[in-house]
Amino acid sequence: MPQYPARTILSPDEQVNVLQITDMHLASIDDITDENVASKHHCRQSFEAVIEQALSEDIRCDLILVTGDLVNEVKTSIYDYIFEVLSATNIPFACIAGNHDVTDEIDSHLPFSQRKLVAKTADKRLLSQHVIDTEYWQLLLINSAVAGKIAGEITDLDIDWLCTQLNTCDKPALIVLHHHVLPMQSEWIDAHIAENTAEFWRRMSAFKQLKVIVSGHTHQEQTRDHNGVTAYTTPSTCYQFQPYEDDFAYDKDAQPGYRWLQLANTGRVASWIKRLDT
Repeated sequence: MPQYPARTILSPDEQVNVLQITDMHLASIDDITDENVASKHHCRQSFEAVIEQALSEDIRCDLILVTGDLVNEVKTSIYDYIFEVLSATNIPFACIAGNHDVTDEIDSHLPFSQRKLVAKTADKRLLSQHVIDTEYWQLLLINSAVAGKIAGEITDLDIDWLCTQLNTCDKPALIVLHHHVLPMQSEWIDAHIAENTAEFWRRMSAFKQLKVIVSGHTHQEQTRDHNGVTAYTTPSTCYQFQPYEDDFAYDKDAQPGYRWLQLANTGRVASWIKRLDT
């Protein structure tokens, strides 16, 4: 069984196939009297179904990236369950934090502005400033989550770290974080974008080997190109948000999803979204 976290990925054909899953929002289901128990079961069952479906496809999976909001309430037992499921795949994997991994929302049935946000300490298994090397690629994982907040931040320290990695390795690079780094044309979700993105993009513009950025947080699929970099956002394994809406809304017609990325030895990337079969 591969050791956690993944650090080096070797593949038999000079191509690395990456499965990205994100925003599982799993909660404890111990309290069966909780009025939200049905939705808690749904998120857990959906997560398991996504893993099963993705790994049954006719594509070799070399790495699983989990890009934040693993939980909806910060409890060690929930992470234990997630890591048990992922470890059982025998595929190398790596997990980073999202806002829900460092913040509990009290009264989540209320509008965002009326909820109480409680800062929490991230589970020690969630990674920050972590490198995964392949023969032809470097994957750079940073933590954009800020305890007690919904919005994220790419700190100057993280930007410095990224610059150091990119200065010392000229292999094509993929940056992995939770919060989106380009506007989604949706006012409410863009209020919770990663802060300090102007400085991030300014300093990243020096590195032509930066090819791709993948994130979660938005519960929807979008592809943006900026300064020669392709930025992907990816659906949740659970519920989805309505795209291009200025007010918060669920997309009730969108199934849970996940993203595949094929990293070629030429520095090219192929990527696509799959949805859970109904």
